[in-house]
Amino acid sequence: MMIRSFCLAVLLLVGGPALAGDYAFVAAPQKDLNRIYRVDRLTGEVGACQYGVKEDNSGVTLCFPPGEGAGKQEPGDYTLIASNHEKESAVFRVEQRTGAMSVCYVWKDQVICTPPAR
Repeated sequence: MMIRSFCLAVLLLVGGPALAGDYAFVAAPQKDLNRIYRVDRLTGEVGACQYGVKEDNSGVTLCFPPGEGAGKQEPGDYTLIASNHEKESAVFRVEQRTGAMSVCYVWKDQVICTPPAR
């Protein structure tokens, strides 16, 4: 058991970046908005993308990087939850181990999240 734990610790230290990319995704509950949020399950960093239309009627992906409060948090076990409110464009970032929650939404050209609360 101790050897297994040691090997896992070494793998996390040496191969940390290789293990990155474990994301959770959720659509905004707003019925007329085609926005998808993503959260890094380990760091809690939140971003969002949505479909947009160019002047020539072709499609484009519009993405919003993390802004205030949406950047990396304390390491944890994060997920996103959309409410059932059909006119709401925000989602909840939840740290599943502590129960702390933030509300995250797109403001201007970034994703903003409120301070975590329980």
